[in-house]
Amino acid sequence: MSFVCPDKNCTLCPRLLAFRAQNEIKFPSYYNGPVESFGSLTAEILIVGLAPGLNGANQTNRPFTNDYAGDVLYPILQKHGLARGNYRKRKDDGFELLNVRVTNSVRCVPPQNKVTGEEVKNCGGYLTAELAAMPNLKIILTLGSVAHSAVLGVLGYKKASFKFAHGAVHRLERHGLLMVNSYHTSRYNINTGVLTAQMFEDVVANMLKLLTK
Repeated sequence: MSFVCPDKNCTLCPRLLAFRAQNEIKFPSYYNGPVESFGSLTAEILIVGLAPGLNGANQTNRPFTNDYAGDVLYPILQKHGLARGNYRKRKDDGFELLNVRVTNSVRCVPPQNKVTGEEVKNCGGYLTAELAAMPNLKIILTLGSVAHSAVLGVLGYKKASFKFAHGAVHRLERHGLLMVNSYHTSRYNINTGVLTAQMFEDVVANMLKLLTK
């Protein structure tokens, strides 16, 4: 089964391209390109985040890796049987995902961790292709409202009909999918108390219950 990722030198988004050029000079050892997804295309769960972190996935070329958000995400996935190995914040650490795949709405790191609507739209074709390439997909877990809107957009649903809310479950009937919402596991959300590790763990536990129904 093939899946086309963005080209390493993708030029669809001028702002992100300019930021990449700056980072190639400032951080020459970093990956500095559209970040590849992590996990098998045969998985039943797809987790969709916002975009790579500057010193996280933009460095390692693996979503949420060497990023605070991954320090929250990956141990909880492992606790619930969705990963195995030792997460050491490197792409070559041998850490594996089980029945779950992780990607981002926008594949390149944005300035100040903020993406534009046009950038989400530009990357939408890759998300569309990824969803189409997952034959066993049953649940999409969206981390944050941007990912929530991105998924609805590429699948052709009216965003007003599916309001984002932490812990919400939406039935995407035309595609036979469930979409589960969570606040993003970012450092900001954790530090401000918008999200706690337990809150995210509760979402993951409920998602697994839905998977077995």
